[in-house]
Amino acid sequence: MRSVTSRLLILLLCLAAVAGLLALGAWGLRRLLPSTPGPTPQPVTQGCLATVDGATAFLSPEQSKWASIIVAESIRRGLPARAATIALATAMQESSLRNIDYGDRDSVGLFQQRPSQGWGSVEQIMDPWYSSGKFYEVLVTIENWQTGDINDVAQAVQRSGVPEGYRKHVEEARVLASTLTGHSAAALTCVVRDSATPQPSVLPEIFERGLAGGVTVERAPDQWTITADDPTTAWAAAHLAMANLRDSGLRSVNATGAGGSTAWTMDPVAYAPWTASTPVQPTTITLGF
Repeated sequence: MRSVTSRLLILLLCLAAVAGLLALGAWGLRRLLPSTPGPTPQPVTQGCLATVDGATAFLSPEQSKWASIIVAESIRRGLPARAATIALATAMQESSLRNIDYGDRDSVGLFQQRPSQGWGSVEQIMDPWYSSGKFYEVLVTIENWQTGDINDVAQAVQRSGVPEGYRKHVEEARVLASTLTGHSAAALTCVVRDSATPQPSVLPEIFERGLAGGVTVERAPDQWTITADDPTTAWAAAHLAMANLRDSGLRSVNATGAGGSTAWTMDPVAYAPWTASTPVQPTTITLGF
């Protein structure tokens, strides 16, 4: 009986030794062979993503450029963010936020305004600053435009053949208007991979025309410093600049003021977040190119 037990014990020890050798060999083989990389993250769609209170809105690089002018013109006129919401919802419906030179009958531009209906010449309407301004000129004459249903107010301006068409764009337009007017802080992030030759010169018109009197700009070759009168204007400057990322070559934004600072740096693969998790009330925006 004792010999049987001894043989069984020896067998178990041998099996344990073999298992150990196999494990050691597998470990050594893993060390010798190259590691298998994980899946490569797929780049996100190029454009800008705005997020306000959990609601989001996405614009392509072209759309974000036009949206920045529509909103900057509302700021220049001293209009509330609601005006920008109405204008953006209108342009999203009429042209998909594209400055097109064609449309129904003689309609052209962001808002598909018609020269034959007194909106201006084709050349004038194709100027997004002009067409945005003409939209606001009519908007403020509409009764209850500041409190009425946004779709209905837009329809009163446009007199469209699709009178309910603006309604589906209202939520996204609100997100974009709140972001680009600066009422929502650190609410925008953008990705651009096919930028042309950087031209920071596209930004002065936004700052000097849209934010005239509200900011001062100090320019250096690779960095601009914007000093704003208040945090809302500072955030408007930051977000409007980011909306022109593709043309300007902008690559980073730093916002500094009460509460500290927060920064954003463009990631070519993902929508990069802003660094600070606590609210920042900036009066200085630094743009890096």
